[in-house]
Amino acid sequence: MSVNTVDNGPTVLEEPTSPIHPVAPYPPLETHVEAVQSRVARRRAAGGRAPEVYGFVAWLMTLLVYITYVFWAIVPDQMIQSIGIAWYPAREWVVLLPAWSVVLFLTAYFVYIALGIYSTPPFSDTSTFTDSRAYFIPRNTESSQTEENPYLRFSDSHEIPAPYDIPTSLVNRVLYGRRPRHRDLSVS
Repeated sequence: MSVNTVDNGPTVLEEPTSPIHPVAPYPPLETHVEAVQSRVARRRAAGGRAPEVYGFVAWLMTLLVYITYVFWAIVPDQMIQSIGIAWYPAREWVVLLPAWSVVLFLTAYFVYIALGIYSTPPFSDTSTFTDSRAYFIPRNTESSQTEENPYLRFSDSHEIPAPYDIPTSLVNRVLYGRRPRHRDLSVS
């Protein structure tokens, strides 16, 4: 043993476990092994996740339908009848089925666009610029004659504006100014 060695005991970093300790993980963190074991136990108890099972079943059904379609399209009639299948669709549907599917798929785009255009309100409708969830500043009906515009109090640079909707007439007035009065230009 050398002279310079000092035995301070085991050097184990102890993690704070008290919830009131400033750096304590609360709830206490699991170790990696405990986390993996708990995940495995939860998956075993659940029996797998439903989307995985449904996806696998859908994949199998798609594969089965495709194999049946290719079998029907390629195998001669005598072989299909020798297996014991007495009725099956006419062979012309081998070409018609994919063609109609493509047409249906492309038609769906036009139908969605048409539904979007149909459900769009006209420009003259008030629902194009406001809705039932609009939140305007409440006006006092008794003092509306003496009180100034309630939106002016938010124009102070030191005040944080409240989350209100601004009326379209006020936005237009700020952006475009007041409407000039039309003069009668008719020649008499």
